[in-house]
Order: sequence, then structure tokens, then C-alpha cells
Amino acid sequence: MLGLTLDKNNQRALASAIVASGTDDLNVMFLSFSMASIIAELGISGVQAGWIATITNLGMLLGGLVFGLLADRYNKFKVFKWTIIVFAVATGLIYFTTSLPYLYLMRFIAGIGVGGEYGVAIAIMAGIVPKEKMGRVSSLNGIAGQIGSISSALLAGWLAPSLGWKGLFLFGLTPLLLVLWMQFFIKEDQIMDHGQGQDVEDTQIAHVGQLFKTPTLTAQTLALMVMTTVQIAGYFGMVNWLPTIIQTSLNISVKDSSLWMVTTILGMCIGMLVFGQILDSFGPRPVYSAFLLASAVCVYLFQFANSQMTMIFGGMVVGFFVNGMFAGYGAMITRLYPHHIRSTANNVILNVGRAVGGFSSVIIGMILDASNVATVMIFLSSLYLISFVAMLSIKNLKTENYHQFQ
Repeated sequence: MLGLTLDKNNQRALASAIVASGTDDLNVMFLSFSMASIIAELGISGVQAGWIATITNLGMLLGGLVFGLLADRYNKFKVFKWTIIVFAVATGLIYFTTSLPYLYLMRFIAGIGVGGEYGVAIAIMAGIVPKEKMGRVSSLNGIAGQIGSISSALLAGWLAPSLGWKGLFLFGLTPLLLVLWMQFFIKEDQIMDHGQGQDVEDTQIAHVGQLFKTPTLTAQTLALMVMTTVQIAGYFGMVNWLPTIIQTSLNISVKDSSLWMVTTILGMCIGMLVFGQILDSFGPRPVYSAFLLASAVCVYLFQFANSQMTMIFGGMVVGFFVNGMFAGYGAMITRLYPHHIRSTANNVILNVGRAVGGFSSVIIGMILDASNVATVMIFLSSLYLISFVAMLSIKNLKTENYHQFQ
């Protein structure tokens, strides 16, 4: 599908960057499948439990900033391996949880590693892959995350009954095997890095202020933060609340709503593959326009699903458009910012989206308490229209400007 000609060392480096995205999603999703057990064993309230995810997101924001800067200033692959070590070890140490503060601390540290991994992995991919194929590679990165989520669900069903929820987190140490493999089978000094030394700014030390260096760059960065916030908000709203809404409105079982989740994830994966392909061919402005407007329409119409068949089909379509777009952010941000701040730009922009967009679950819960499902769907649809306006405001997404960037 990619048609790349790479030596074995760069093939391995590219594969490790893609696979790592699956391992961090796997670790993050462990929390979703353990929450009920954590609440029961530690005797905590729903609010205290909700803070576990929020603290994880705050860790991601810090990790994205710190590791993004380190990767842009030093060796990307070395930093990449440390991000995996941090989230793997912290996840494994949750096995020893005896109190809520300890769990908060470990999730915060794990969040630091996960938040740092994404942007550094994208920068490594961008260094190896020609810019005109970055959309397709970025889509594989997104699909790896979905595979990680599915694997987390399977492991939860397999390990939790026998080892308990703590045993599930102990399995989070397995990404260390990937680090060992990278250490022995990949030569860091022979990994390609397209664009290195080509920017006049490459001699500058990377810092966050460079994302806001000019009024145009500031507007671009803020618009992309709005887009990633909507991306994360829509995703969390879909995976955290829609199954519950479906169970209630159609009066179906958890098993049947799980079938909806599986087909929705399948739609997401297909959407990412398609999005990556057409992003490379047509550029981000027309492709994001089509997907954002389609997402607004599909999410709104989904409330009218009145049978299991329409629920499953609608879920695939919603997943296709809503999360298919995730595949493009790494490719787009990489093209819009100079080489020397690639990791920082990707990490800061996405993790601001994670930190802010993660509150969508709380907002949806408040809407359901005060109103109804239709209001939730109008809220989510409106978010995609806001993202559409933000995308149109980015001047450098015009084809003639976009293709000048490395």
C-alpha cells in the first residue's frame, strides 16, 4: 500500500513507531475495563474515580510538552524509547496500588509517557517517509491505536477474572519487550530524517513559543488545537456514552451494544485507511471539509436509529467519518511546521486537545441529566461545525501553501 523502498533498519524503525502507538492505547484503555473494580476495592466515589482519567490527561499534556521538546533538541529515537519505558513501568507499578493517591500518581506518570510518545513517533515516521505518503503512514498509526484498544478489551476478558484488575495493569509492562527489541535490532544513527538541516531555523533550539511566533502561526496553532479538541471530544463522547444511550433507547443488552462497538471500531479503521489515502492525493482542506460536514450530519442522524440493524450500520458510518479524521493530524501538523519543532508541535497540539476534549464525557453527562439524547446529538454535531470553521481559518492549508512545507 505504501510502496516504500527502505533498508531493513529504517523498516524496523518505522514499524516500531507504528506498533508503539498500539501499545500506549492498550495501556490507556486498561482503565476503562477496570474502573468498576477499582471503585469497589478502593471504596471511592464516582467523582474520585473520574479524576483518575482527568489526571492521566494532565500527565499527557505535560509529557507531550517535555518529551516533544527533548525529541526536537536531541536524538528522537532515544527519547522515543524513554517515553515507552515511562508509561510501561508506571502502568505495571499500578499492580501495587493500595491507595487512591498512589493510583493517581502512577496514572499521572503513565500519562506523561503516553503523551510524549505520539508526537515523537510521528516525527520519526515523517523523517523516514516521503512527505507525499505521510497521510497513509499516519493512518496506520491510528489503526494501531484501535488494535490496541481491541486487544485491551480481549485481555481484560481473559486476565481480569483470574488475576484481578491489578493483574491487568501488570500486563502493561509488555511494551518493554518492544524497547529491548529496538535497542538490539535498530541502529539509531542510521535512521533517516527527511528535512533535517534543510530549514534555516534548524539551528534554533526548539521551544513552545515557536508555535506562536507570528500572528499567522498563532492563529494556525490555536485553530489546530480547536480541531484536535473536537476530535477527542467526539471520540470520547462516542465510546463512553453512545453504548449506554443505545442500551437505554433500544432496550438492548450490553452484549448487543458491544457488537455496536466492534462494528464502530471497524468503521473507524476503514475511515482512517481511506482518509490517509485521499489526504495524500487531495490535501487537507477538501478532505477535512468533507469528513467534518459528514460527521456533523451522521452524528445528528444517529439519534434516529430505531433497530439493531440501523444501530450497527449507523455506528460504522459514524465511526468512519468521526474517527477517520484522526489519521490526518500527524501528517498535517508535520507539514505545517518546520522540521526542528515537529515533535513539539504534534505533541502540544494533540495533548491540548486530549486535556480539553476529555471533558466532553462530563459535559454529555450533564446534558443528559438536564435534557435528552437529541440535545446531546445537537451538541456533538455542533462541535464538528466549529472544527470546520477553525479548519477553514488556517491559511496554510490552501493547496499552494500546504505543499511548500517539508
